Amino acid sequence: MRVHVTDLKNGDYLREDTFSSRGIHVLSKGTKLRGEEIFKLVQFGVDYVDIEAREELVITPSKPLTIQNLTTNFDHMIEGFESLYLEALTKGRFNQTMVDDVLQPLLGSLDKQKDVVTLLLLLDREDNYTYNHSLQVGMLSYYIASWLGYTKKECYDISRAGYLIDIGKCQVSPELLNKPGKLTAAEFNEVKRHTTYGYEIIRSSMDDRNTALVALQHHEREDGSGYPDNLTKTEIHPYAQIAAIADVYSAMTTPRIYQSKQELITVLREIHNLSFGKLNAKSVHAFIQHLMPNFIGKRVLLSTGDMGVIIMNNPTDVFRPLVQIENKFCDLSRERHIAIVEIYME
Repeated sequence: MRVHVTDLKNGDYLREDTFSSRGIHVLSKGTKLRGEEIFKLVQFGVDYVDIEAREELVITPSKPLTIQNLTTNFDHMIEGFESLYLEALTKGRFNQTMVDDVLQPLLGSLDKQKDVVTLLLLLDREDNYTYNHSLQVGMLSYYIASWLGYTKKECYDISRAGYLIDIGKCQVSPELLNKPGKLTAAEFNEVKRHTTYGYEIIRSSMDDRNTALVALQHHEREDGSGYPDNLTKTEIHPYAQIAAIADVYSAMTTPRIYQSKQELITVLREIHNLSFGKLNAKSVHAFIQHLMPNFIGKRVLLSTGDMGVIIMNNPTDVFRPLVQIENKFCDLSRERHIAIVEIYME
């Protein structure tokens, strides 16, 4: 079975030894092809290879329905958080039952949807930043917790805590939260108090100190540079360490009045850099390891103006993938002057 290298799949086996156009032996007969082997074929300029016949699989086209259901759930959750936010603003507390009623249907859907990047692209909305952000943080916290091996109950608790981390912002002036220019020291100190406000609101609403601690500590950093209490690595609750990663990623990839959104893979690289002293390294590693494969198959706009498709993650530089542009390839690990500007759904 002769196929183009771009049509190879993980798990294919080479039927014959493979050589480059210059006669260099690249891979041996019987090699099981994975990302690294396929990338090697591309690097050596191999266009076609012979592989063993594949078993035909019958695939049920259920994804569109799943995405449609998730979009509906997203809208419902954003509306639900708005209600919680307004209730906390007027009463200083909220109804926990409302949180569970809104959150549980979504989490049931998340177990069926493994493509987290598609979910993030579905949530790429420019309105209602605080509400949309809270949904993203709750969703990402759930996935990170599951990737770290937490139990189902713990994943739910961590997701709920992530969903509620910014509830304290209801006590901060909207003018400060939406100020387009740089905040003064006094203004920033007031914005930072949303962590304390959130802790107090959650403690008044739920018998769950862990959820309140996540709201209080999600801006703490392992080197003690965070706020409000300058805690260090061992002092930060593990749930808060997870929510902090989700919070930073969502904030950096979402447009705000004072900040343009950044491209998803670029932000992952920055998250990776923050794992050296700022964010929990184990959680960051799990986040990157499980998220990066979701980018394969996504359409991208490059800084050259070309549109392409990510076909492979580079094993030597995971943040600089291989992109196919019509009938040619762009290896971003070599073409360092080219960057991904935007990522789209398939």
